[in-house]
Amino acid sequence: MKFREFVRILDTHGFTLDRERGSHKQFKGIVGGRMRLVTVDYDQAGDDIPKRNLASMVRQSGLPKKLFR
Repeated sequence: MKFREFVRILDTHGFTLDRERGSHKQFKGIVGGRMRLVTVDYDQAGDDIPKRNLASMVRQSGLPKKLFR
């Protein structure tokens, strides 16, 4: 999965860019009545997300895993 696709899924589910510092962008959204903060670290939006990073970002988001397949 590309970073661009991941951010598009977050946008679709109500996440907004909260803050940015260098290559780290933090998106904020409410999922299941809880405030969620997802840290996305990338230089190029077209780059592939490493599997461990993807798993961590999916956990942070609180969204179902099937959305990211």
